[in-house]
Amino acid sequence: MPSVLLDGDAVPASGELPESALQGLGSRPFGFYVHVPFCVTRCGYCDFNTYTAAELGPGASRADYAATAVAEIRLARRVLGAAELPVETVFFGGGTPTLLPPGDLAEILRAIDGEFGLAPGAEVTTEANPESVDPASLARLREGGFTRVSFGMQSAAGHVLAVLDRRHTPGRPAAAVTEARAAGFTHVNLDLIYGTPGETDDDWRASLAAAVEAGPDHISAYSLIVEDGTRLAARIRRGELPMPDDDVAADRYVIADEMLSQAGFSWYEVSNWAATPEARCRHNLLYWTGGDWWGVGPGAHGHVGGTRWWNVKHPAAYAARLAADASPGHAREVLSADDRRVERLMLELRLDAGFPLAEIASPARPAVARALAGGLLEPEPFKHGRAVLTLKGRLLADALVRDLT
Repeated sequence: MPSVLLDGDAVPASGELPESALQGLGSRPFGFYVHVPFCVTRCGYCDFNTYTAAELGPGASRADYAATAVAEIRLARRVLGAAELPVETVFFGGGTPTLLPPGDLAEILRAIDGEFGLAPGAEVTTEANPESVDPASLARLREGGFTRVSFGMQSAAGHVLAVLDRRHTPGRPAAAVTEARAAGFTHVNLDLIYGTPGETDDDWRASLAAAVEAGPDHISAYSLIVEDGTRLAARIRRGELPMPDDDVAADRYVIADEMLSQAGFSWYEVSNWAATPEARCRHNLLYWTGGDWWGVGPGAHGHVGGTRWWNVKHPAAYAARLAADASPGHAREVLSADDRRVERLMLELRLDAGFPLAEIASPARPAVARALAGGLLEPEPFKHGRAVLTLKGRLLADALVRDLT
């Protein structure tokens, strides 16, 4: 979760949602995002809402966090009323969720199941740093109902990890994948980052090869973004490191798509590749296709029926709100029909299924024709009424969305 909170309308102390948000509740996929804001150290590139022990004051105990999160889950049930809302996906992110004991994470999951009910075959994911788990903790997570684990690998090159301030050693992510498989996890993801200052094409190829060799069924690859306020941004500003180059990033993306495709992975979202359809991250697909979700935790965002809200940022303030039986919501916004249309285009166009041509506004039709002529859209799906990105189109997806809106 980004560390800067946006302005918006006030959230009532009860957490009550507008009537418009509750219309159609239960007809759309529903999930939970659980933000665990704790980290051993803060990575130099990270702008998420995370805290080390030294940054936390009174009222923000890691030991009490599960009980506080459960209180928000109970608030969610009150706010959403009696509607049948089987939870299709749960995603524990951070921070490092696995800094909490497996029993605490399972307690939070049990509360979601108890208040809402997990749908049959629900996907339950936790992020983890490779060094924050071991065979015993992974086994307890699997026993506690988790079905998927996502490890932050970033790179196989030690000097790249050092620039990113990552603490694990090269080779540990592969060992963690093996341990997760042994614990019974069918679905395992590795996250990679490309474009780090000092990374070479050979470094990137080696990282991709190591990720594939580790045996996950899902790989995510993201271009490094230099966020204001991070240590990495400060080092670049002082001239210690060069700013990542967009052309280099584009070349690295092409390398990733080529190597992952050759290894049997298929892209289904611009930054995500899966070995099988079943390996796709269903929680992220819920986000990308306009589902509903409740965000639990400090700084977490939720969305129901076109209303989006975000919680207070600091864990102590978050805990204090819930201790007072009040919503931890900081602010919210009700998206207009036009906002929702643009957001849907922006997200769905990044998927391999693409976006319906018939739903692109008439003024943007010339831009669609230019995109097809310029090789940004696949010709065959276009004939069947879908705008689906080519590899070149994926490299220019953000610019294309602007043209089409």
